[in-house]
Amino acid sequence: LLSVDPISGAIETIISSAYGEGFRGLNDLTFAHNGDIYFTDQGQTGLQDSSGRLFRYTVEGNLELVLSAIPSPNGLVLNRKEDVLFLAVTRANAIWRVPLPPHGSTTKVGLFIQLSGGGGPDGLAMDEYDNLFIAHPGLGCVWGFNAVGEPIQRINTCLDDGYLLTNIAFGGPDRRALYITESSTGSILVAELETRGATLFSHS
Repeated sequence: LLSVDPISGAIETIISSAYGEGFRGLNDLTFAHNGDIYFTDQGQTGLQDSSGRLFRYTVEGNLELVLSAIPSPNGLVLNRKEDVLFLAVTRANAIWRVPLPPHGSTTKVGLFIQLSGGGGPDGLAMDEYDNLFIAHPGLGCVWGFNAVGEPIQRINTCLDDGYLLTNIAFGGPDRRALYITESSTGSILVAELETRGATLFSHS
């Protein structure tokens, strides 16, 4: 897990191992508003090897294992109250709902959304109303689901030969622009939405 200064290019290693062992292959991260970092350790895990992990690295410098036995943990995002983390489980083609109690370990982790198609979900983003947006490279689109898991929007790729939509993030002056990476062509797409993205830790 690295920190990169965008001005100088200086790179700092934040943490390089978990409990004395190397990571399988870190994938994505998100910040809580207090500065805690949640990140996924995906590696080559999948339905054949469900040993992927979800970690929290606290502002005090403590590494905590939040969840294990995940078949390919990928993108992740917190809801507004930060009492639930949504996790893209790529090889299961699903979004898991991970409750985050104030004290103690997570419990009653459940399947929130089951998707279909080839490649499973990748990057996630949340708007100000707890609507969840999902980059789905298998179908070349971004899905929008409301807080109870009902589909409310589908944004298709605008490229004839670019379906590998992998990561998404809200931005722009009013946070209504959803930026989307299309990895096969190295393109960045943008969709203007009616709702604004949730305020991130970096801008809170």
